[in-house]
Amino acid sequence: MTHSAPPLEGICVVDLSTVLSGPLAAAMLADQGAEVIKVESLEGDTCRLIGPAKGDLSAMYIATNRGKKSLAMDLKAPQAKAILAKLLVKADVVINNFRPGVMARLGWDDDALVAINPRLIRLSITGFGTQGDARNDKAYDAVIQAVTGVAATQRNPINGQPTVLATAVCDKLTALTASQAIVSALFARERDGKGRRIDLSMLDASLAFQWPDAMYNHVFMEEPPATFPEFGINQKPYTTLDGFVASMCPQNSEFRGQCQALGRQDIADDPRFASLPLRTRHGKELRELIEPLMATFTTQELIDNFRQQTTPIGRINERQDVLTDAQVVQSGSLVEFEHGKLGKVRLPQHPALFDGKRLAPTRLAAHLGEHGWEVMHSLGYTDAEIQNLTATQVLKIPPTA
Repeated sequence: MTHSAPPLEGICVVDLSTVLSGPLAAAMLADQGAEVIKVESLEGDTCRLIGPAKGDLSAMYIATNRGKKSLAMDLKAPQAKAILAKLLVKADVVINNFRPGVMARLGWDDDALVAINPRLIRLSITGFGTQGDARNDKAYDAVIQAVTGVAATQRNPINGQPTVLATAVCDKLTALTASQAIVSALFARERDGKGRRIDLSMLDASLAFQWPDAMYNHVFMEEPPATFPEFGINQKPYTTLDGFVASMCPQNSEFRGQCQALGRQDIADDPRFASLPLRTRHGKELRELIEPLMATFTTQELIDNFRQQTTPIGRINERQDVLTDAQVVQSGSLVEFEHGKLGKVRLPQHPALFDGKRLAPTRLAAHLGEHGWEVMHSLGYTDAEIQNLTATQVLKIPPTA
């Protein structure tokens, strides 16, 4: 399959961020054709240590830093500041997720960035923003899940205790928000030629994520209507004869289809369930009717019956089953790469198709400092200068790079 030029071809991103939110945002830009130069410490991104690993490449690092070049250097060294300055002059975007004040201590407050490149898009991700008592606090995903109500939304069905999701949802949704904001700023720059500063906190991104459903009882402030049952309060998997399924039927036609698929049209005629608000308010009673019916069918029988009624349903896949799910396979949602000595690795394709086509796969994740020679040469440094910077531990370049 031939591919037209990716949408961000010609855009250069300097990625100073670590772990997940910033790196994943930069990886999304790399997926769309941007050249991304990841600047790591001499020890490397902590993300290299998370998950199963081969050498310095962990599974999380491979997924979160795909498509990037790696330059490892000590940002506190004066020589490194000169190197970073040369990178920023040619860059379109710089991303960091340091705590407030760190960039300034490194000599790169916003005024310095603008002075060196007025067209630069400067994105800074923090945990709690730049104001308030918690602005300097460290924040990881579980902390933000706690503060923004995500954990309170997901309660243990047995004891009612809040649950921290076993996925870094706040980091990842912050990455999505960041990548969208960067592309928006690049679009604005096309019109006025000016760079922009973007401040984004995990707190704000997560609150925005929560508000449409998990926080809908907190929207109206004056004479609020009656409290509505919490969204998804009965949204639990159903047990089948051989597994589990999940279903949502908000529209009346879908609810009728569900009842028809289960052979109980009379449930759809029950006045307690005549509308979505009524079904929500009588969710416990509805669940008590539907649950035992689901358990009399196999998973595939339910999928076939629901599909015939154009009613939503999904098999609960265990993680390994996701890899062989028919729709995942038929959609080409995953792609396999040969990754040198690591062997084959599997990653998701970029989710968006452009003109009906998948974007061409990007380069693979890099070993720490792998592109040191390439990047430094592109900045005009000689072999002797690079060797000296390596010998004085300003740079780290692996012997095979």
